[in-house]
Amino acid sequence: MTQANDNGPGGPPKLTALVVEDSPPMRKMIVFALSRVRGLTVVEADDGVDALRRIASTKFDIIITDINMPILDGLKLIKRLRADEAYRDVPIIIITTEGAEEDRQRALALGATSYITKPIQAPQVIELVREVLGLAEDRR
Repeated sequence: MTQANDNGPGGPPKLTALVVEDSPPMRKMIVFALSRVRGLTVVEADDGVDALRRIASTKFDIIITDINMPILDGLKLIKRLRADEAYRDVPIIIITTEGAEEDRQRALALGATSYITKPIQAPQVIELVREVLGLAEDRR
């Protein structure tokens, strides 16, 4: 078990999420939603290249990414991650404006775990992340 996930007896799991989104307002909304998932630390990246830099120094338990981003888009990011042994099985959630079925199929074929079309609601993101990570709902 990695140290990031070593939560000791009885505590909430310590997990780390990477949010890759080039739109600051959308990134802030996703980060705010994820801040409500107990035990989840959130790191932000503003595009695919920034994400690769962060991945080089931190092991993430889940990645949430947009598709349409400058330089390195979300689909190329997924392809790179799935080629990396350390990220072959890490859940990747796509949150995008691309609602066409062929876009969805292409993302899932490249290795995305789940696909949400914008506009999104915070509860929808929270529920999906908890489901993908196998976390019980926080009853506070």
